[in-house]
Amino acid sequence: MTTHPINIRIYYEHTDAGGVVYHANYLKFGEQGRTELLRFLGFENTSLREQHGILFVVRHIAADYIKTAHLDDLLRIETSIVQMKNASLIMKQSAFRGDEMIFTMDVTLVCVDSEKYRPVSLPPPVREKFKNYMN
Repeated sequence: MTTHPINIRIYYEHTDAGGVVYHANYLKFGEQGRTELLRFLGFENTSLREQHGILFVVRHIAADYIKTAHLDDLLRIETSIVQMKNASLIMKQSAFRGDEMIFTMDVTLVCVDSEKYRPVSLPPPVREKFKNYMN
């Protein structure tokens, strides 16, 4: 499987009163991973809207919290594409501390028209670049 990795350092702002990464922050880390994958492939969110007239919206998330992360941990967020349909895709995203997986989620994204917010087909240039990151 081809994955795109980014690193995230855990700061105070990411933790709860117990010093553990607050659960919602993993969703934010995933958003950063998806955004950086798009950027790596040559598509920023603004250019997708301006040049292709599309946006990606989250339709569904299935998350599994395996172990906790703590202040000063360095996490690696890996993002890959496991399924692509006409107007949607599923990304697998996992957080690792070293070689240890501590979190994983499947995120269903829908490609929508940036003005009408209705599902539309993935533009061919976007689809072609995404194929390189499919499982």
